[in-house]
This record gives sequence, structure tokens and C-alpha cells, in this order.
Amino acid sequence: MGSEPPSSPQVVEEGADEEDEELSGAEDADLRASSGRGSLLTRRGITLRVLLKDGLVEPGDGVLSIHYLGKKFVGDLLNDGKIRWVETGQIFNSPSAWATHCKRLVNPAKKSGCGWASVRYRGQKLVQYKTTWLHKYQPSADMSLISEGEDDEMGDDDEEEGKTTMLVEDKNKKSKPELHDISLMQRRERERIPVRYCTLGTRDASRDPHTLVELSAFSAINRFQPFNVAVSSNVLLLMDFHCHLTTSEVVGYLGGRWDTNTQLLTVLRAFPCRTRLADKDAAPAVEEEICQNLFMRGLSLVGWYHSHPRGPALPSLQDIDSQMDHQLRLQGSSNGFQPCLGIICGPYYHGNQGVASTITPFWVVPPPEQRPNDYGIPVAVEVTYVQDNFLTTDVLNEMMLLVEFYRSAPDLVQFSQMWSPNTSILDKIKASLSGHAPKDQAYAQILEHVYNQLRNTQ
Repeated sequence: MGSEPPSSPQVVEEGADEEDEELSGAEDADLRASSGRGSLLTRRGITLRVLLKDGLVEPGDGVLSIHYLGKKFVGDLLNDGKIRWVETGQIFNSPSAWATHCKRLVNPAKKSGCGWASVRYRGQKLVQYKTTWLHKYQPSADMSLISEGEDDEMGDDDEEEGKTTMLVEDKNKKSKPELHDISLMQRRERERIPVRYCTLGTRDASRDPHTLVELSAFSAINRFQPFNVAVSSNVLLLMDFHCHLTTSEVVGYLGGRWDTNTQLLTVLRAFPCRTRLADKDAAPAVEEEICQNLFMRGLSLVGWYHSHPRGPALPSLQDIDSQMDHQLRLQGSSNGFQPCLGIICGPYYHGNQGVASTITPFWVVPPPEQRPNDYGIPVAVEVTYVQDNFLTTDVLNEMMLLVEFYRSAPDLVQFSQMWSPNTSILDKIKASLSGHAPKDQAYAQILEHVYNQLRNTQ
């Protein structure tokens, strides 16, 4: 559900190391004419254009790749030696420019991209093609021409790629859902005791992916929250209602706007996924409908929510990986930073205070670069909740559609059952939703029609 690639791709030059910048066409030709193959080219002189011209590499779609902190980026090698990132269509002048851009999406603290040691052509690092070129055309060259400075470049990337990347990628394929099929995941419902992040250590394939993790504060990891968040009360009301309807986990998307000037993420609309668990045939149609709704309302995808029906509203290891993946996808869909908000709703956890659901906004900070195989760090997001003036027709219609969708579901909650000795489940739902009430008090009468529909489901 990312944004469409720009119609005219932007050429990105950020992060290119001085020694690794691509020469212009004229500079390249002048250098080759003046030096010939009898003279030594500097490291800066051996560019992708040189490798293309001499046949060591060929243009192609998807032939370039970067693996970094468990994420994979794919690029096309163009005829002029530039790189087109498949995800967005952006054009990069050099391997370092592309590598730096991609790595900063995962880890904003990354200073440089180490392009020739990070980017692979058909699985082999570009720096090895540079070595091959020198062996072939300048056999007397001092190998320091290509190795100087690249030992450092090959540090964290080699450790990441050589030892654990395949393990992480394989694990992600099994446990980390894509944004479009999040709603199809069914997680086990059982009592789960949260653990502290500091006890996790390095990724372990044998660890239960449903392990819950306590949230850290940004201040506890010496960070400031990099964006502000405002959430509409109608978003909370619809999301809370959706999560109360079934004993199974539900999922939805969040629509809103991101203001780069004020660094404010405003969440204006919830879009519940009306799909049954494991119904992969229905998922594309639901996704398309949500995309159209976002477009028609002039909104962007800004996050997602899901429920832990009977458990604490804390992220599991699987949720942490999913959130990290969504953050990367949203950042990769535009030319600048855009946050992706994750929200977990726990409606029926008996550890909640009172009858209201626990609603937990969270974000994931990448692990320290020196520990690339650790899990991302889940952190609590401070949010401003904005009370809407009235309950919109959109929200009311969506609530009615949800009632109809779950009417005959085997996991529909029995609303007449008792939540506590003095409170039915339906009364609990009413009380929880009242915490997201709009200013117009007529909403209670409007919702009574919805509640009557719930009674009629049983």
C-alpha cells in the first residue's frame, strides 16, 4: 500500500563518498582517453560506467542488491551506470549514494553507505569486480588502489551478511507478514508474560515469536521521539469497536497526514480489514477498497493497528519485526522520512484497569549498528488525543459493516455474557467506547442503533 513511484524519477546524490562518486560522462571519457589502459586509474576512476564499457557487468533489472540489518533492497543497473531503486523508481548516481540512502532508512544514524563493499551485482560485491578490472587491465597496479579504505567498509556488512542474513531473511519469510496480509495472521491466545527488552540479546530462531516485550521510553535509550502524533477520537472509537467484536485477532490500517514542516503525524481515519483469518483470496479486494478510500479522502497510509484480544497490549517479537518492516516500507515510498505508527488494542485482558480497552501506540528503533543481529527496540509513543466534534457518517457506516461481517462468525463475542459479576460484555463495550466520545452528546443515541444490531446477532 505504499505510494506510487514518482512519474519522473528523482536523481539522488546524497551520501556519495568523495572517492566513490561517479564521474560525469565527460570526465570519464577524458580520464580514459588521457590514461588509456597503460596508465593507472585511481579508485575514483573505476566507476560502474567503466565496468559496463569493458563488459565486466551488464545492465539489467534487479541485478543489484543491498543487505543491511536484515533488510534487502533491490536495484536496476541502467545503461549509463546509474542505479534505479526498484521500490520507488528513484535514480542514484553511484553505489554509495544508493547504499547511504537505503541504510539511513533502516538506521538514521548511519553516516555513509560504503557503496562498493555493500552493493552486490548478481550476488557478488562490486568491489570484487573492481579488483577483477585491475587484474585484467592493470596487472601491475598496486592493490591498495582498490583496497584502501575498504577494509573498514566491509566490517558490519560482512558480519551481517556472512553469518546471519540468510537466517534472518528465512525467518522473516516465515514469521514476518507483509503489510497486505497482516490481517490473515492468527496468533495463539494464551497467557503470555512480557519480558524486558534487555533480556532478549541476539536473535534466536528457537525463541517463541509470540513472546511479548515491554516497551521502553525514548529517554531510556537516550533518544528523543522524532515526531509528534495526534489521533482523532473517532479513530480510537472505530478501532476499539472492531477489536471488541471477535475473540480472534483483528487488523486495520490508519489513514492521515504527515507534515514535514511541523513533524506532526495526524491520524484521521481507521480502516478495519473485513477479512476472515487465512482468507487470502479476499485480502486483495479488501486492500484495493482501502487504497481507494484513502485516495478519495486525500489521506496517506500512516500506520496500522491490531488486537491482542485476551492478552496485554504489548508487541510480540513478531509484531516488532512487522512494525520495523512497515516503517521501512513507508519511508521507502517517499523521498524523505515518514513515520509509521503501530497501535495495539487489548479489549478483553483482565489485567486492564477497569472496563476500558488498553490502547498502546508504539514504534521500533533499529538495534545499535554494532549489534545488527539484535531485535529492534519497541518504544512507547507519546500521543495527543483530539476529541472530534461529532460521530461521522463514515464511522457509523463502518461499524454497521463490521457488525454484518462478523454476524455469523464462529468467533463472534457473546455480548450477553457477563464480563464481571455486574457488567455484561455489551455494557463493557459501551463503557469502553464512551472514553472516545465526541463532543456532541447525541452520539450515544446514534450508537444505540449499532448496539441493537449487536444484540440481534445472537
